[in-house]
Amino acid sequence: MLCSEDLPPCKIVWDVHNEVMYLRPIYRNKDGKRHAYWALMESVRTERGPRSHVVAYLGALPDSERRGVADTAEGRHSLQQDLFEEEPSWVEVDTSRVRVERLRTFGGPWLGRELWRQLGLDAFFAETLPSGREEIPWSVMAQVLVLSRLCDPSSELHIAEHFYERSALADLLGVPADKINEDRLYRALDQLLPHKEALERHLKERLGMLFDLDYDLLLYDVTSTYFEGQATDNPLAQRGYSRDGRPDCKQVCIGLVVSRNGMPLGYELFAGNRHDSTTMEEIVETMERRYGRSNRIWVMDRGMVSEEHIEFLQQNGRRYLVGTPKSALRKFECELLSQGWESVRDGLEVKTCPSPDGQETFILCRSADRREKEKAMHDRFAKRIREGLEKIVNSCTRKRQEPLLVAQRVGRLKGANSRAAGLFHVTIGTRADGGATVTWREVEDWRAWSELSEGCYLLRSNIANWSADDLWRTYIQLTEAETAFRIHKTDLRIRPIWHQKQDRVQAHILVCFLAYVLWKTLAQLCRQAGLGDEPRKVFAELQQIGLVDVVLPTNTGVDIRKRCVTQPDEHQIILLQLLGLQLPQKLETHKM
Repeated sequence: MLCSEDLPPCKIVWDVHNEVMYLRPIYRNKDGKRHAYWALMESVRTERGPRSHVVAYLGALPDSERRGVADTAEGRHSLQQDLFEEEPSWVEVDTSRVRVERLRTFGGPWLGRELWRQLGLDAFFAETLPSGREEIPWSVMAQVLVLSRLCDPSSELHIAEHFYERSALADLLGVPADKINEDRLYRALDQLLPHKEALERHLKERLGMLFDLDYDLLLYDVTSTYFEGQATDNPLAQRGYSRDGRPDCKQVCIGLVVSRNGMPLGYELFAGNRHDSTTMEEIVETMERRYGRSNRIWVMDRGMVSEEHIEFLQQNGRRYLVGTPKSALRKFECELLSQGWESVRDGLEVKTCPSPDGQETFILCRSADRREKEKAMHDRFAKRIREGLEKIVNSCTRKRQEPLLVAQRVGRLKGANSRAAGLFHVTIGTRADGGATVTWREVEDWRAWSELSEGCYLLRSNIANWSADDLWRTYIQLTEAETAFRIHKTDLRIRPIWHQKQDRVQAHILVCFLAYVLWKTLAQLCRQAGLGDEPRKVFAELQQIGLVDVVLPTNTGVDIRKRCVTQPDEHQIILLQLLGLQLPQKLETHKM
């Protein structure tokens, strides 16, 4: 049955349920030309009469696809005859056999690819990475590695055997799944690493241009990530202080530099047994050598600096704002007791104290929330020590105990609860039979100082003419670096490291770094769109958009197979509009 003349030409076919499904052209003017885009429509009988809606948008159906090769469900290829005249009017579809096949994730890979393009990484890698005689350009393989890390972080083996074929990356990149294997992914890692520094420079310039960023304030912090395996030939793999609670595993340390809004500027790798403070001078000099010296401010936590490091920062007019060890508070006992505190937010007070030489400013900070946490911690540890000491006393009373062994028990007890160890003075004596005696008392001076200093911490800076409020608010931006590490470890799963060779480990971390840059780019777009700082929720929402193959059996016996993006729901449409993104009408792929 043909449609009336006032409607776009189409062919209507009734199915067994008395519902109507038809192929309909939608005409649009573009670049001065009239284009026909096809949609699979369905008409359904309702209480209000027949209603039509789009089942799937099929795109333009160009001559190449009309006359080309059509994929069947079994993966076979058969010649497809010309289904349209020069002026297309209609094509008849056997709706009883219309089917949808190969649902795969589209939204995440597509969004990652859009971010990749916005950062100019397609052009950067195409120009930087050598093509050689490789069947798949290394620039394309770089996308496979990074977008996989962003969408479904796992090993190279998982990418090759599972993720790639279950996602729309093959459709977006034009690389069949059988071309992606573990060996090719490993070799792609080897190609990336030599360009790390040039890549960081490119990203700094591109991000600065996209979001009008400045790098006048840099936040520096260090974390660690551990290995599975011994990595015996990797000098960076060492045991050290583990932030992951895995002292049994070798690790590497990562020093990350980010801007005030958490946008990464660069990173360096250090041996796993390297102390945080020993990395500071190296990272500052590296950034200055790469980007020049300017009047920037360095912000670091208390584990990064010593008096020697302060002298280093003061050289050549470097400005800094750093935390100080808790022990330094003793010098400011009078200031803690005096008035003059300034409230900067509910439960947080600050005051400034100039240094004797007038070159620095110390900032006393007092937090009510922190006070409650520290008090609870001290009480908990003190209780453990009291109970432990009573057990030791009782055991010495019941049975003769060697004084040396008892001293070791006391040492272990206080060491395991070091935050409250100073509260207890323990005396170990010797009985007539050579057995140990144990007496203990609580140190009231320690208790008084603990009650006074709980919730307090100290900052120091050589920044002139800033208020205590400004200095404190700047310092707490260090949480951006901490957040970056948390995202690396949770959302991007930088740990554990399965690679053993030093170069492969470094390349793995570079891939994670690039995925984090995409993450932060999305976060920045979310802020600009008024969506807050919720890239995780936005990404998860758009990740649900899928790609399917719609198979349209015709009455000629030839199937039409079209790749179709699933229709986004209302919420997804709003997100795309706010982000300034538009799903493609037709996928454009590289030709390998």
